[in-house]
Amino acid sequence: MSVTLRVDTRASLSLVGSVLKYLAVPLCIPLVVALYYGETVVPFVATMALTMTVGIALERLDADPDLRAREGFLMVALTWLAVALIGAVPYLIEAHGLPPLFAATHPESTLANPANALFEAMSGFTTTGATVLGDISFESHTRSIMLWRQLTQWLGGMGIVVLAVAILPELSVGGAQLMDAEAPGPGIEKLTPRIAETARALWGAYLGLTVLEIALLYGLHVTGVDQSMTLYNAVAHGLTTMPTGGFSPEARSIEAFSAAAQWIIIPFMIAAGTNFALFWHVLSGEPKRLVRDAEFKFYVGALAVLTAIVTAILFADGLVGAAPAGETFDAAYLERFRGEIVGQLEPSLRYAAFQAVSIVTTTGYANMDFNAWGPAAQYLLLFAMFIGGSAGSTGGAIKIIRWYVIIKSIRRELFTTAHPEAIRPVRLGGRTIDEQAVRGIYAFTLLYLVIFFVSAGLIFLDATRVGLSLTVLEVLSATAATLGNVGPGFGVVGPMGSYLTFSNPSKLFMFALMWIGRLEIFPVLVLLTSEYWTR
Repeated sequence: MSVTLRVDTRASLSLVGSVLKYLAVPLCIPLVVALYYGETVVPFVATMALTMTVGIALERLDADPDLRAREGFLMVALTWLAVALIGAVPYLIEAHGLPPLFAATHPESTLANPANALFEAMSGFTTTGATVLGDISFESHTRSIMLWRQLTQWLGGMGIVVLAVAILPELSVGGAQLMDAEAPGPGIEKLTPRIAETARALWGAYLGLTVLEIALLYGLHVTGVDQSMTLYNAVAHGLTTMPTGGFSPEARSIEAFSAAAQWIIIPFMIAAGTNFALFWHVLSGEPKRLVRDAEFKFYVGALAVLTAIVTAILFADGLVGAAPAGETFDAAYLERFRGEIVGQLEPSLRYAAFQAVSIVTTTGYANMDFNAWGPAAQYLLLFAMFIGGSAGSTGGAIKIIRWYVIIKSIRRELFTTAHPEAIRPVRLGGRTIDEQAVRGIYAFTLLYLVIFFVSAGLIFLDATRVGLSLTVLEVLSATAATLGNVGPGFGVVGPMGSYLTFSNPSKLFMFALMWIGRLEIFPVLVLLTSEYWTR
C-alpha cells in the first residue's frame, strides 16, 4: 500500500535555503575582525562560500514554496539544525590547521573533534552557553573565531527565523506560523498589522538594547573604572547578554571584570528575560503596559525572592565563616565585627543577584565559581534552571508564564474543590485563558520534565560506560543546563569548567537536547510522528 506524504518537503527545504544563503552576511563581521588583527580569513571565506552554495541549491528546489503549518514546523526545525552544522565549519577549519601562508595553526584545539565543534556551534546558536573549550584564551583561539562564537549567540537570541521574516519578503506570507514555531514561549504577540513589521520591531528593540549595553560597558574603560573592559570585551559581552547566551572570551566569565561591570550587566539580563513586546509598547507611548503586565510582575517578583534568599544564605555563610575560633555568633560578635558585616553585604547581594538573574534568564554568566557555595544555595540555583524567562524573551527553560498559569490553575482547582458549583476560569491580567491553552501548558511542562529525567538517566549511564565519575547533582545540572539552554551546571560542568570530559555520544545527545529545548520540544518531536507526515 502506497503512502502519500502530506508535507511538501521541497517547499520547506527551499525556505531553509533562503535563510542559509544569507548566513554569509554575518560571517563578514568576524572576517573584518580577522583582517584587523592580521589573523586567517580562511575559516570565514570558506564557510561563506559553503553556506551560499548550499543555500542557493536548496532554494532552487521550489521556485514558489507554499508555506503551511506542516511545512513551517519542518522549515524551522531544519533551519536551526542547518545553521548549527554550518556554524561548526569555522571551528573545524581553524582547529585542523591552515597553510602557513595564511596564519598560525591551532592543531591542539579541542574543536578539531567534530563532536566538539558541533556542540559549540549548537550551544552558540541556541544561546545555551555550554562550552567544550578547555582553554578560553587568545593564545589558543583567534579573536575572530571567538567573536564568531559570540555572534552565533546574538543571531540565535531573538531567532534566526524571526530575523528572516523581518528581512525576506518570501517569508512574510506565513511568517506568523514560523514565528510561533520558533519564538520562545506559548505564543508571540502580533504588534503591528503585518507580521514582518512585528519581526522588525522585536529585532529593533533587541539591537537597541545591545548597542546601549556595549556603550555602557565600554564607558567603564573610557572613564578608567574598568580597564579590562576593552572595546572588544564590551562588544563580546553585549552580543552575549541580550540573547541570554553567556559565552565570554574570558575564562573566568564576568568574574574577570569589576563590580561596576557586573552591576551594569544585571539589568540587561533582566531585560533579556522580559517579553520584548513590552519594550515596543513602552517606546510606543504605553509605559504602563510594563508595570501592569501580570507576567512581568510575576517574573520580577520571582527574581526578587530568589535573590533575597540566596543573599541571606551567602551573607550568613560569610558571617559564620568569619567568626574566630571559640567565638559565639551573638550580639557581641555582631557589634565587634560590624565593619566585616557591612563589607560582606554588597558582595553577598551582588553575587546572589547576578547568579539568580543569570540562571533564571538562562544567560549562564558567572561572577564567581558557585561550586564553592553551600548545598542550599546550589540546589536553589538548580531549581532556578527550570524557571526561565518570559514568553517572547530570549530566555530558555520552561518559562515563567507557564509556571504562572500552572499556579493560577492549581488555585482554581482548590477553589472549585471547596465550591463544586462554581465556574472560575484561569485569568492572566484580566484576560481569560482558553482551557485548551491551559492543557497545552500542562502537557508541555510534563513532557519537558519527562525528557529531563530520561535524558539525565541516559547521560549517567553513558558516563558510567566510559568510566566518568559524576555526582547526581552534576548529571542533573548538565541535563537541565542543555535542555533549558542555561549553560553552566555544577561540578565538572560548573561556571569555570566545561563539557569536554563527556564522551562524544553524550555530547551529540546534548547537541540534540539544546536543539529541541530551543524550539520548545513540539516543533521537533512532531516530526517524529507518523500523523505529521501522512494524515
